[in-house]
Amino acid sequence: MKKGYLVLENGRIFEGKAFGADAPRIGELVFETGMVGYVEAITDPSFYGQIVLQTFPSAGNYGVCEEDFEGKPALFGFVVRDVTPVPSNYRSQYDLDTFMKKIGVMGICGIDTRAVTRILRENGSMNAMICTEIPEDLAPIREYRITQAVQHVTCEKEYVVEAQGEEKHRVTMIDYGAKKSIAENLARRGCRVRVVPADTSAEEILKDDPDGIMLSNGPGDPLANPGEIEQVRKLFGEKPMFGICLGYQILAVANGGRVEKMKFGHHGGNQPVTSADRSRTYITSQNHIYAVVGESVEGAKVRYFNANDGSCEGIEFPGKKTFAVQFHPEAHSGPRDTGFLFDEFVAMMEE
Repeated sequence: MKKGYLVLENGRIFEGKAFGADAPRIGELVFETGMVGYVEAITDPSFYGQIVLQTFPSAGNYGVCEEDFEGKPALFGFVVRDVTPVPSNYRSQYDLDTFMKKIGVMGICGIDTRAVTRILRENGSMNAMICTEIPEDLAPIREYRITQAVQHVTCEKEYVVEAQGEEKHRVTMIDYGAKKSIAENLARRGCRVRVVPADTSAEEILKDDPDGIMLSNGPGDPLANPGEIEQVRKLFGEKPMFGICLGYQILAVANGGRVEKMKFGHHGGNQPVTSADRSRTYITSQNHIYAVVGESVEGAKVRYFNANDGSCEGIEFPGKKTFAVQFHPEAHSGPRDTGFLFDEFVAMMEE
């Protein structure tokens, strides 16, 4: 490994070792707190435009298995304290360094990730660059902005995930950067899932007369998708609807809701979410830096909130057969406390 650098927009420089592809890049630096699941994180399209710092000190110890991929990798860099060069897992197909080279993404290891995480917690998310030569001018790093995130990660053309066993329902999922396990969870429950690009019109979706509509996860600022918001506004109330992550945010904005950028967001598989009646707290997997202001959504009832910071984690629309959550009930790799939400969606389509 040759010498590498993590350069923050505030001028702090951390020296380490570069691995993966020789592809220096600027991105928005965020920290991810999962103890496992580096493969799922690297292949999560919701990380488009971001450099992901893993707070757990080791990555690569169980190698890479392509069966665990969630989508096409979209992150701009990966930061970890230590990389295991020789994985130990019977499912492993190759090591992390080889994987990063295959997908054209640069990583850096051997730096104090706890120190960087503390900077982000105190100052908020910031831009950074992974490189092998320190740039003389930091202006490009400071000026970087994520743009057209959804357009970069949505599918180019529609495709179908067939139901496993008897087909009971037909669901159309709008792909804002969908993790494959969302469709898999629906398929296991007897749903045939038609996945369509993010810019598909409401008219085209309804022409197929689906039993339900799924709004997927995805990257970036929900307000950067005015066309998608308008289509969801047209779809609202027409069919049972379930939104996850960016899909939840787009649904909220389509109904008058406000969103705010968080200081450093929620990224990881250990976020506690409490039901509005405080009867139950779930451990959830999350990946977002924008939050919905729950009380701002017209006609909606707050269903869940984050037990750490009180932010809104889920809403429902009484009488509309529509609900959405900020966290990931499909949660691969992560906790499966909230998989019952897929059952609720199926029950809505059966009514």
